[in-house]
Amino acid sequence: MIDYALERVKQLTIIICQTEKYKIPVEIRAAWIRELYPQVDLKILNHDPSLDSVSTTISKKWADLTIKFLGFAPDVVFSSEKYGETYAYHMGCKHIMVDEKRINFHISGTEIRKNCFKYWEYLPAPVRAYYAKRIVVLGAESTGTTTLARDLSKYYQTAWVPEYGRFYYEGKMNSKANHSWTSDEFFHIAGKQNEMEEALAKQCDKIIICDTDALATTIWHKRYVGYKSKDLEKLVNTKNHALYILTNTDIPFKQDGTRDGQHLREWMNQLFLDELKSRKLNYIVVRGDKKTRLNRAVKEIDSLLKLD
Repeated sequence: MIDYALERVKQLTIIICQTEKYKIPVEIRAAWIRELYPQVDLKILNHDPSLDSVSTTISKKWADLTIKFLGFAPDVVFSSEKYGETYAYHMGCKHIMVDEKRINFHISGTEIRKNCFKYWEYLPAPVRAYYAKRIVVLGAESTGTTTLARDLSKYYQTAWVPEYGRFYYEGKMNSKANHSWTSDEFFHIAGKQNEMEEALAKQCDKIIICDTDALATTIWHKRYVGYKSKDLEKLVNTKNHALYILTNTDIPFKQDGTRDGQHLREWMNQLFLDELKSRKLNYIVVRGDKKTRLNRAVKEIDSLLKLD
């Protein structure tokens, strides 16, 4: 409907209506529109829940409210609902019906909201990023986190987020400062990890696999800087992560030239485990060979997908 309207007017104003009962925060919905349509004039209207109806009996109230809110009456209203005609009439403007019978798109927004995974192909990229199930694989050094993340990405044919901190260290490992770390470096790493996750979440298919996240970065900060950073904690968002998968230390340690050593694996593993437990996050621990770990992770992820 927005695309249709943009082709026919010089200036398009979109009003996003908001009441407390809407599940998705209005700031997020507004951000979607701004990203997809930066050229429109976007306004947010907080209205009384009693006006949240498709009945034409309140079209006059909506018309009066709209004119007061905008400061003018629009020249034309675009809608795909029958109440649009009455609503436009009370504002003294033209109404253009857009695909009322859903011929061009054989589905309504209401149906999509009921099961966004079923109708995933209708969601634009920023909306997919919001709804995607985010699966984080983390663990101590040389415990198979990257291997499992790649395997899961391949199994589900979806995007995965590489570990930025590893790239960063490989870049500095031959410098004189290769064994010294600062908090600023971990802020940089966590920020970049978050950016990569958000960017790739727009490309995923229902789930996105993350090889570490900002939470893990706070734990590595404790390892290398010596304490937990409250400021770094501000970059952590565990609410949008559906599942954490902790890789156990039961596989042989392999030194690739970038790792501390086997003697720290158990200690780091316990740090990760304690953090997951203290935050009461949804997590599992995977053990065994590659196939066993993959099967265990797939079973848990499949159960998450069935819940929607």
